[in-house]
Amino acid sequence: LEEAAFQLQQIFRVDISIALNILGIESMRAGHCRVAFTCFKLAADRGYSKAQFNVGLCYEHGRGTEKDLEKAGFYYCHAASSCHPMAQYRYARYLLQHGPGNQWHRQQKAVTLLEQAAMAGITEAQAYLGVFYMRGLQPQEKRGLKYLLLAAKSGDAQSRYHVGVCYEQGLGVQRNLAEALRHYRQSAAAGNRQARKRLRA
Repeated sequence: LEEAAFQLQQIFRVDISIALNILGIESMRAGHCRVAFTCFKLAADRGYSKAQFNVGLCYEHGRGTEKDLEKAGFYYCHAASSCHPMAQYRYARYLLQHGPGNQWHRQQKAVTLLEQAAMAGITEAQAYLGVFYMRGLQPQEKRGLKYLLLAAKSGDAQSRYHVGVCYEQGLGVQRNLAEALRHYRQSAAAGNRQARKRLRA
């Protein structure tokens, strides 16, 4: 009976958190940012990762509360530790740009989180990693190209442009101008200005 009661409590807690998070999303859509933030915060403090991510967004962008990047990082961290892919991406960016402590350690943790988010299909993480590996102090061009291709296949026009650059310059792949043109055309068709300029050149 004790176990059954505990399970019911857990289900009740999760259900309330889900309801609060949904109420927060609906309030945000209606433009009631303060109400939305309150709902997200109540659910987040119950340990619900989707709400923790939403609280992080509120703090990052100053929606319904004062802008506070440190608090945003705190909530992204909690959501990321529950394997929330978009929170992994946001927390990784926070670590790279604002995080405290040793830079090398922060970078290692951020890269691990970005790779987890990228493998979960987060296009932003794939694109970020692609550029990160291409432009790092010790470029890993093949690895960078792998992530750029993933992001390009997900429809990211900027990553498609970068793939074209890789083929044009032979970065992580054998130089192939026809393939570069194909990627530039696809990127330009999706509205990328850099790709249009490159095609004209």
